[in-house]
Amino acid sequence: MKLYYGRQIVQSKITLSSEQQHASPAFIDQVCQRCGQKNNEKLPNNHFYCQVCLSLGRVSSHDVLLSYPEPNDFTGEVILSWQGRLTTQQQVVSEELIETLARQREHLIWAVTGAGKTEMLFPVIYQALKQKLRVAIVSPRIDVIVELAPRLQQAFSQTDMVVLHGAQTEAYRYTQLVLATTHQMLRFKSAFDLLIVDEVDSFPYAGDKMLEHAVQNARKSHSALIYLSATPTKALQKRVKNHELLASYLPLRFHQHLLPMLTTKIVSNWRKKLPTTFLKQIRQLTQYDRRFLIFVPKVSDLKSVFEMIEKHFPDINGAYVHATDPQRQEKVQKMRDEKYQYLVTTTILERGVTFPGIDVFILGADEAIFSENALVQIAGRVGRSKDRPTGLVLAYIQHTTFKLKAAQRQIKQMNRRGKLLGGRL
Repeated sequence: MKLYYGRQIVQSKITLSSEQQHASPAFIDQVCQRCGQKNNEKLPNNHFYCQVCLSLGRVSSHDVLLSYPEPNDFTGEVILSWQGRLTTQQQVVSEELIETLARQREHLIWAVTGAGKTEMLFPVIYQALKQKLRVAIVSPRIDVIVELAPRLQQAFSQTDMVVLHGAQTEAYRYTQLVLATTHQMLRFKSAFDLLIVDEVDSFPYAGDKMLEHAVQNARKSHSALIYLSATPTKALQKRVKNHELLASYLPLRFHQHLLPMLTTKIVSNWRKKLPTTFLKQIRQLTQYDRRFLIFVPKVSDLKSVFEMIEKHFPDINGAYVHATDPQRQEKVQKMRDEKYQYLVTTTILERGVTFPGIDVFILGADEAIFSENALVQIAGRVGRSKDRPTGLVLAYIQHTTFKLKAAQRQIKQMNRRGKLLGGRL
C-alpha cells in the first residue's frame, strides 16, 4: 500500500480490483493526466497513447492512473548531522526559507554559483522533516542529483532517502525524503509538502511545459515550492519584478569571494590547429599540477581536441565526455577523485558539478550553443574552493558576441552586489 502513497502509477483498466476507487482517468479530453500535454498517437479501435511522456513508459486510453493520498506516515524523528556554519548572508536566506515553508508559498533563491545553496537548504529541510512533512529535492540534471546524494545522506544520516533518476537501479520505496530528476515527478501526485527545484533554469526543465506540470502536480495544494538558480530565466525574473514571486539574493560565494571574470582571446580557426596561446596556458597549468576543464561547442569536437592535446601533452591524464557517453558518470567521478588532470566536455558540465581548484577554457565560446547563462555557469566552475577561491576563465573566440558581453555584464552586476557585502576578488 505504501508504494502508492502520493504516487501516480499507470495501470491497465482490466487489472483493477479493490483499488478502483483510487483510480482516475489517464486522459481527459485527450489531455494526458500524467504529463498535462496533448500529443497522442493512434492505436487500434479508436484508442491512443501519449507521445510526450513515453520515455517513462506508455500511458494509453486503455489505462488509468492509480494513486493513494499522501498520509505523511512519518515519525518526525530527525537528526541534522551537518555540523557546518552558515555565513551571515546564508543565515538570512535560510531563515527566509523557513518562513516560506510556514506560509506555504513560492520562493526563488538567486545565488551565484558556489554560494553554498545546498547548505542553506539544510535548516528548512530539517524543519519540514520534524513536522512530518514530505520533502523532494529535484533537478533536471542527473549529474546534479549524483553530486547531491552523498551530501544529503551525510546531512540527514538517520533519515531514509530514495534517489530516483533514469540511470538508477535502486527500486522505489516510500520515504520522507526524495532526491530525483524532474522527469521523475511525473510519477507523483499531490505528494510533497516541500518541493525544491535546483538549477531551475537549466535544460531540459526551463521552458518545458511537461516538466513544469510534473513539478506542480507532484506538490500538494498547500505546500512550499523553492526554486534555486544562479541564472534565473527571464520568466522567473519577470515574476519577481511583478511581485508574483518572492526572491532572495546571494551575490557572494561561501568563501566570501566574488565570481571570477570571463576573459576572451581572439584566435584563428582552433578546430584546424589549437592556438599557441591556449597550448601555452595548458603548459603553465601542468607545471603547477593544476587541473582544468575544456569546453567545446559540439560533440564532434571532443575527440579531435582531446587527441591534439594528447599529442602535445602525452604525459598528462585526461578524457572527454558528453551527454550520451556510456562512461559519463565514471569519468566525472574520476575527475572528482583527481585521477584525471583534465576533461574535454560539452555544456553538460556547465553546472551541478564541483571540482575544487580548477581552471576553465572555452573553445569557440562565440558559437550559438554557448548562451549567456551557460557562459556564466561555466565561469562558476572556477574558484569553488576555500583554498583556491580564484582562477582562470578564458574563452577563445573568432569574434565577440552579444552573449559574451551579456555574460560578462551579468558577472559584473553580481560582483557589484557582492562588493557591497564586503566580497573580495
